[in-house]
Amino acid sequence: MQHKTQLTLSFLLSQVLLLACAEDLECTPGFQQKVFYIEQRFKFTEDQPILNLVFDDCKGNNKLNFEVSNPDFKVEHDGSLVALKNVSEAGRALFVHARSEHAEDMAEILIVGANEKHGALKEIFKIEGNLGIPRQKRAILATPILIPENQRPPFPRLVGKVINSEGTEGAKFRLSGKGVDQDPKGIFRINEISGDVSVTRPLDREAIANYELEVEVTDLSGKIIDGPVSLDISVIDQNDNRPMFKEGPYIGHVMEGSPTGTTVMRMTAFDADDASTDNALLRYNILKQTPTKPSPNMFYIDPEKGDIVTVVSPVLLDRETMETPKYELVIEAKDMGGHDVGLTGTATATILIDDKNDHPPEFTKKEFQATVKEGVTGVIVNLTVGDRDDPATGAWRAVYTIINGNPGQSFEIHTNPQTNEGMLSVVKPLDYEISAFHTLLIKVENEDPLIPDIAYGPSSTATVQITVEDVNEGPVFHPNPMTVTKQENIPIGSIVLTVNATDPDTLQHQTIRYSVYKDPASWLEINPTNGTVATTAILDRESPYVQDNKYTALFLAIDSGNPPATGTGTLHITLEDVNDNVPSLYPTLAKVCDDAKDLRVVVLGASDKDLHPNTDPFKFELSKQSGPEKLWRITKLNNTHAQVVLLQNLKKANYNIPISVTDSGKPPLTNNTELKLQVCSCKKSRMDCSASDALHISMTLILLSLFSLFCKSFP
Repeated sequence: MQHKTQLTLSFLLSQVLLLACAEDLECTPGFQQKVFYIEQRFKFTEDQPILNLVFDDCKGNNKLNFEVSNPDFKVEHDGSLVALKNVSEAGRALFVHARSEHAEDMAEILIVGANEKHGALKEIFKIEGNLGIPRQKRAILATPILIPENQRPPFPRLVGKVINSEGTEGAKFRLSGKGVDQDPKGIFRINEISGDVSVTRPLDREAIANYELEVEVTDLSGKIIDGPVSLDISVIDQNDNRPMFKEGPYIGHVMEGSPTGTTVMRMTAFDADDASTDNALLRYNILKQTPTKPSPNMFYIDPEKGDIVTVVSPVLLDRETMETPKYELVIEAKDMGGHDVGLTGTATATILIDDKNDHPPEFTKKEFQATVKEGVTGVIVNLTVGDRDDPATGAWRAVYTIINGNPGQSFEIHTNPQTNEGMLSVVKPLDYEISAFHTLLIKVENEDPLIPDIAYGPSSTATVQITVEDVNEGPVFHPNPMTVTKQENIPIGSIVLTVNATDPDTLQHQTIRYSVYKDPASWLEINPTNGTVATTAILDRESPYVQDNKYTALFLAIDSGNPPATGTGTLHITLEDVNDNVPSLYPTLAKVCDDAKDLRVVVLGASDKDLHPNTDPFKFELSKQSGPEKLWRITKLNNTHAQVVLLQNLKKANYNIPISVTDSGKPPLTNNTELKLQVCSCKKSRMDCSASDALHISMTLILLSLFSLFCKSFP
């Protein structure tokens, strides 16, 4: 009974689809029907025909062969589909691939359960009720059409028919919508008399899966008699798209020693075919693993999810024993649920085995030797270690610590980032006379902590024996620099101080001699035996060799070693000021117009090289003026300045005004000088100071001076 029901339903569906997908009368190579619907109530019985498939390559079907996607089924030479055993669950679809010498094609068999029959057919054909004719309120009967994608020529192909039940004379069918008179235009057309619907070229479901058209009936004038009525055309998916991996590159990481079953990464492929069919039902598989050691099957991929997981024991997942910490897997995604007829796509997954700190660093030897000369700093030895962890991680990078033997902090150790060696350095000069040997205890650790089961052992510590070599060190001045205060102008031969230098090489019992190294003004000498410094010239505080009242000289202390060593001492002499410089006057030249109304000629200033109190306040005075009339006077403005004023206008000439300026030192010093005054003619803002009358004026001044002297002689 079950078998009869299946055959009846298969026959009925075949007839409906033949109406929807009718071919031209000419032979078309391939399956004459490409889509079948069968009902499975309980199970498919072994060797019982299920349905009949018709394949024709139009040239005799020579060497015709059928392949079924489910290995529990086969197709006989006559086209009968049978089960090879009793099958209770066959999935949602079967795919049959046929190939002969001249053609090949694919047929799809959709399996519908008993309780799904009415709903499935209603969804496919969009009809109400069972397999009856759709109820239409209008006279136009437009049954939904199913068309497989990728049909072969010739075109156009008859795919369906629209019926006008009223059969109005002269009525014409008119088809419109996307695919007819809207882009993409011209895919479908209708015979305006018979209502036959044709497709003009192959369809691509991945581009457009459904076309919603409208059918109208018009009279000869084009007036609509009936309609519009919807005509739905669905494109049946064919397996014409390979799975694709779009999200690469695919790189995963897994920690070494991870438990079996640890998820590394997920691979996901995309198939453009209908996701509700097996055409897009993907299954994943590992095709190749490189390298193949320590096991050719290090990883497994979940065929449905695409999750890659480890399948070896944690012991084998040891980065340090692997040929390489990088594995490459060629992953295949196959549609059709992974069956042989499915299309495939591949991608490469790169898996990196990450390092964890499971190997402590170990010194290559327990004791290192180093030799360093006293007084020298810098790297004295490189400590080498071995570590089996990844050099690019903190599990390999070493950190060194001096844990004993460095109380004076004379040593430091740093890591060489390229070699991971410990660079032991002297940072404070060592003294052979204090200690000729040093012993350091050094430990090494990683930047990253060790995993809980691993600990640092004895090999992570080492001893460094350091020998200090004696060198002939130069004598040392005490103190250095040396400072002394002396008054300038002390007598030549005066003792400044006696320097003191000692030899650090106390075990060598050497003698020391002294010499002058730098004496910029050549003012000093030193006794070579006892270090007494004396003057050889007058010390002048105002000398250009003195800066900020301080004179600096350098002396050498030379020992008797072979070769001799030298020490340098610095002497700073602070010079106290004495009043040994007369004040100077500025300016020494002034000009005035012969008809000037403002007779204030010039403001004079005074300066002194000495220091206070041997400088200002200065005293300004005019020497005694000659002649019956006084021509000028000087008036003090402040401690450092005075003003010269004419008492009347003078004729154009050059005049010398005698002026004395005295400082406030004890005893005070006076500078007698002259201010040169030029009386010029001034016209139209031009000052003419030519000295054409200078000789005459000078003679007048000479006569006046002689007359003054004569008057003093005879009162």
